[in-house]
Amino acid sequence: MKFLLTFPLLLSTLITTQLTAKEKYFVVERESQSVAVIEDGLAKRHMEKMHNMNHGVIKFYKNDGYLISRDGYVVKFDPKTEKKLAEYKTSKSAIGFVIGKNYVAVANYDDKSVDILDRDLKPLQKIKTGSKNVGIKIYKDKLIFAQMDNDKVSIYKDVNHGKGKPKFELEKEFKVGKMPFDAMIQGKTYIVGFFLTKGFGVVNLDNMSYKLIPVTGDGNKPVLKIPHFGFWSLSRDKTFIPAVGDNKVMVYDKNFKFLKNIEVKGLPVFTSLSPDQKYIAVTFSGKDFPYIQIIDTNSLKVIKTFHFKGKVLHIRWSKEYPNLYVSVNGANEVDVINTKDWFIEREIYQVKKPSGIFLYNSDNNSSK
Repeated sequence: MKFLLTFPLLLSTLITTQLTAKEKYFVVERESQSVAVIEDGLAKRHMEKMHNMNHGVIKFYKNDGYLISRDGYVVKFDPKTEKKLAEYKTSKSAIGFVIGKNYVAVANYDDKSVDILDRDLKPLQKIKTGSKNVGIKIYKDKLIFAQMDNDKVSIYKDVNHGKGKPKFELEKEFKVGKMPFDAMIQGKTYIVGFFLTKGFGVVNLDNMSYKLIPVTGDGNKPVLKIPHFGFWSLSRDKTFIPAVGDNKVMVYDKNFKFLKNIEVKGLPVFTSLSPDQKYIAVTFSGKDFPYIQIIDTNSLKVIKTFHFKGKVLHIRWSKEYPNLYVSVNGANEVDVINTKDWFIEREIYQVKKPSGIFLYNSDNNSSK
């Protein structure tokens, strides 16, 4: 009798939890021109015919989803219905994009340009640079990107800002280090990394100034190459950078003064900071591809190591639950780590060669 009384309550609780779950995960299926959709811990559906997903990236702006494919397509879709709304091919190879209030800007490789589209992907402007373009970002009425072949950072201003369709005109260019290849932005500061210069460049977007900052490690030795900025993790008081070619995660303060190296299992590729900034998850390359390690950001020590059935390509922390989603490409599954008690809580199947995991939150209408 007790079971009969409590079972409806349990069932009601489970249904309510599913109905109120706000998070939806879009997982790039690297070799299938498709995207898996994960809800409530299951791969529910697949978005098909999304072009070459070998380097697919997804971003959200309120209730609009945008995807860029390796072969130069930009796709707009509805993240709630998962329906494709529009698409436009900017080039044979596109590497990055940003979404503004009334435009989408795409950095192209092969035709050496930056495309400006409206939010429905209709072309508005093509900025020809004569270079592969990377590190594209937005700051107020400005569009900033780096020219890999020309060793430049370009800043374009929307002269129609707040008045209608965007129209970008060159405001300022800086000659920077050799072969810029990625960038990040923190408030008014645009930070660009280089393949061939020992350090990184910093542009102050308010006073339009530039300086080169060398990054050093143990013994004040220069770091030979700054990693891809998407692999950095920035907490309130520390910066965590995976070392290039060494089994260490480098820790700096906010002024890039070296603090210490954290010894890790292998060659780190990706660091990801938890929403509460208490932990860093680290992925690896080579023979340690199937591993993840968790670092405590207070003690700066490795507290947990996980081994998976195949190589791990990406990770994503949940913002709603104590979970870390892991893209296990080699096993065709996404695994979920319980980050409260640190164990593998769930294995999600029916995901083909997963790589990038992108989180859409229907509650705040924003995600990455």
